[in-house]
Amino acid sequence: MGNLLGETAGLVAFARTVETGSFSAAARSLQTTPSGVSKSVSRLESLLGVKLFRRSTRILTLTPDGETFFGNIAPLLRQIEESSDVFQADRGATGHLRVSLPSELARLLMPPIFTRFLPQHPGITLDLGTTDRHVDLIRENYDIVFRVGKVAGSDLMMRTLVHLEMALVASPAFVETRGRVSSVERLREIPFARYAIDGHPYPIHFADGATMIPTGRVDLDTATAIRIAALSGAGVAYLMKCIVQEELDRGELIQLLPDLKLETMPFQAVHAFGRMPTYRLRLFSDFIETEIRKHALR
Repeated sequence: MGNLLGETAGLVAFARTVETGSFSAAARSLQTTPSGVSKSVSRLESLLGVKLFRRSTRILTLTPDGETFFGNIAPLLRQIEESSDVFQADRGATGHLRVSLPSELARLLMPPIFTRFLPQHPGITLDLGTTDRHVDLIRENYDIVFRVGKVAGSDLMMRTLVHLEMALVASPAFVETRGRVSSVERLREIPFARYAIDGHPYPIHFADGATMIPTGRVDLDTATAIRIAALSGAGVAYLMKCIVQEELDRGELIQLLPDLKLETMPFQAVHAFGRMPTYRLRLFSDFIETEIRKHALR
């Protein structure tokens, strides 16, 4: 077996291919070509004398040898990547962050990001995606994603930043037409602007553990669309209270059953850098936590 230290390009190409799921995605991450990544991995395989991937025209999977090798080298490569953090803390954070935020929370958080975080950290560049879709952190090459709700079992690292209060809201015109809602039973009779994924409406979660699937004529897949539908009188909306607080304050929306206890939703930071995230990632995550708590406590 040859000297692995002489094949660092192959080691990085292999690890990034595993993390992203394809040579093409790894190439985008490493700013090179898919053929360059593939050749680097092939050289590494020749050096090791084993096949690390099973290749086909449609799928790329690790061999047992590949799984073992990745488990050995991945922690070492992450430690190397993070080793400069000890110096960055003194001279200021630098580098690029690719981030995903839920659309309506991004509406609240982007102003302080642009006016305070970026001016305070001029060495950091930001690629900020805003979507309610659960992006694939690894395959889409995100450094960190922020999600509302419980994240299913995952190998990713998750940290809950805050628990967000939920609310049932409707427009004054809707309430005038439908009448005041005084019970959960009444909720079952009135239409909602529902959040739905792949045709499946999202249930309302009550604090006692009970759930209710709302009825409605309009199914939507973003909190932005649901807020607009509620303002337009299309139905009741089940939303994070912080994203409609201004409309509630102005009387453009009315909170239904304000004394009804609803289950809070965790707002989580999710990343794939193990238990030692990079310095710039920690700075950004801590900043988002501070800002979202201001809205959650209103």
